[in-house]
Amino acid sequence: MAKRNAAGAGSIRKKTVLRDGREYTYWEARLTVGVDPGTGKQIRRSFSGKTQKEVRQKLTAITAEIDDGTYIPPDKTTVEQWLNIWLKEYMGDKKYGTVRNYKNVCKYHIIPYIGQYRLSELKPYTIQALYNRLGREEDGKKALSPKTIHNVHGVLSKALNQAVWNEMIRSNPAQLTTRPRKTRKEITTLSDEQIQKFGALVEQDSYRAILKFILFSGVRESEAIGLTWDCIDFDRGTIRIYHQLLQRPKSAGGYTLAPLKNDRERLLTPPPTLLALLKERKHEQMQQRMKAGLAWHGWGSAEEQNTWFVFTTEFGDHYCPQTVYDHFKRIARQIGAEKANVHSLRHTYAVLCLQNGDDVKTVQSNLGHATAAFTLDVYGHVSEKNEAGQRKPHGSISSKNDLREAGVNRIKGQIKGKTKKEVPKLYE
Repeated sequence: MAKRNAAGAGSIRKKTVLRDGREYTYWEARLTVGVDPGTGKQIRRSFSGKTQKEVRQKLTAITAEIDDGTYIPPDKTTVEQWLNIWLKEYMGDKKYGTVRNYKNVCKYHIIPYIGQYRLSELKPYTIQALYNRLGREEDGKKALSPKTIHNVHGVLSKALNQAVWNEMIRSNPAQLTTRPRKTRKEITTLSDEQIQKFGALVEQDSYRAILKFILFSGVRESEAIGLTWDCIDFDRGTIRIYHQLLQRPKSAGGYTLAPLKNDRERLLTPPPTLLALLKERKHEQMQQRMKAGLAWHGWGSAEEQNTWFVFTTEFGDHYCPQTVYDHFKRIARQIGAEKANVHSLRHTYAVLCLQNGDDVKTVQSNLGHATAAFTLDVYGHVSEKNEAGQRKPHGSISSKNDLREAGVNRIKGQIKGKTKKEVPKLYE
């Protein structure tokens, strides 16, 4: 019986091959790296180089790794194979929208370019070349924005980190790359004049309640559409934001209530005018219910009514995001804010808060941001820009008349509060 080589045992030899009628000489090392537990056969690895010295250095390095137990055998899994495994097996705790975005990034921006590479073959320069290529207009394809390239990097880096944890590769080569500098996306907010016009026009729209609610609370559109009556405590004067309405996967269809974007539940203390808006909305909804009769969606007991959506159609169904968007855009075009969307109402709320001198931690908490630094990074420059004179600072509002002129008091046609301290509460 032939004697088995111990792990780490290897040899070096000189080899000559014939290619295209010419002789080529190189050096090759063969090394025993372990034993296959399934078959009991030795696992051997070979590698080559132009000189004996080069090959010997490689042999010494791998032998040292075997001796100290850090050696990871080359994995034959390709990038495409691993990404498919990663998307299937490691996305269980991710939201549908996140998984869908990850799949699209892999399908369109990673696999077509480096999917054929083995994980063990990936080098920082390989991934760097990918990012550089994505940032160029090539073969009729538009160059990706720096933000999109950062998103590609985020997905690829997450997948490769998991491969490291699975001991498929030693390190994550994506971490040693350089991404293009991200340009700050211009945030669209409504000016004083546009707010005034919006306040007048929105009163004529059937979706006025939800649009005003977003502007005066700063909640996300999905949070407003998903707001249920159990979230509102009229006695304590609070609004609990703990879920949002999101679209289900195409296979399931429809919408579902889901956790918040960053799972950060928050409790808002709105001004009396906003609570009045919600009371008015509840009265309106009960009238719609009586008119619809049995056609009302979810006709039930008083307890069951607490789970109804706040903003509903005439038959008790929740609003569709596209319909909310369409209603807002009709008004936006009339007030000269063609670039604005529903999220611009949230942006406007945030800037108004900062310009009125609200504490940044309070603004962060109301918006549901992870950190105050993020809030300032997103909105601080907009607030400073506006205060520099490009438009009248909202912080100058000091009376109910000023507020009425800005068009933000049209919840019920007038401001209930009569003190200066009550004014900023509209933006909490």
